Amino acid sequence: MGETIIDINVDVGEGLDNESQLLPYVSSCNIACGGHAGDIETMRKVVRLCKKYKVKIGAHPSFPDKANFGRKQMDIACADLYTSLKHQIRSLMQVLKEERAVLHHIKPHGALYNRAIKDKKTAIVIIEVLKSIALPIKLYAPYDSVISNLAKAENIPLLYEAFADRNYNADLTLVSRANEKAIILEANEITSHVYKIINQEKVRTIDGVEVALKADTFCVHGDHPEAEKLLKKLNRFLKKKHIKIL
Repeated sequence: MGETIIDINVDVGEGLDNESQLLPYVSSCNIACGGHAGDIETMRKVVRLCKKYKVKIGAHPSFPDKANFGRKQMDIACADLYTSLKHQIRSLMQVLKEERAVLHHIKPHGALYNRAIKDKKTAIVIIEVLKSIALPIKLYAPYDSVISNLAKAENIPLLYEAFADRNYNADLTLVSRANEKAIILEANEITSHVYKIINQEKVRTIDGVEVALKADTFCVHGDHPEAEKLLKKLNRFLKKKHIKIL
């Protein structure tokens, strides 16, 4: 039987300084580029580590809101959001040019990501930013969301993303971080959660209902309390199941 191939990604450059512990166990990453966290020097440091560990590099733009780590909804005009996102991504691209590395994908962060799942105006802004870059850059976005459906219509390369360490509601939104069950803490629960999505294309929601969910890439949050331990276990588990991380 042939191997299944998936991607595992992690959010980095967010001030935790744990990239050297996490990057050996992932195949791609999302680098904060000044919206919710990060600056030129943190971007440069992470890019160099990505080159060392042969990890694909993504931009992780956000609402311009460092005070709330980009995790609160923001009232911002579409034109201003477009300008901010483009500036964030261009900042990382300049670092990549200097370090002779390439941009593989873009993945919105936090509240921006959550809004683009349902809000067409926000999704259009992100799609227009992608189109303006004029490079074959992939988009990481959730299955059957407003933004992923728009990306398909615009022929933008798309990888469906699911979250390895987060619980889902029945409408495939993530359980709010205000809920104590939002984050999956136990490694065994995470491996079974991921395997179900890969093997059955289904996720068991917080209400116990099974809902269709496809994923090409799985995110583990860099600020998960057991991120390194979890990634090591997930790597071992997937290897046993003949699932390759690439």
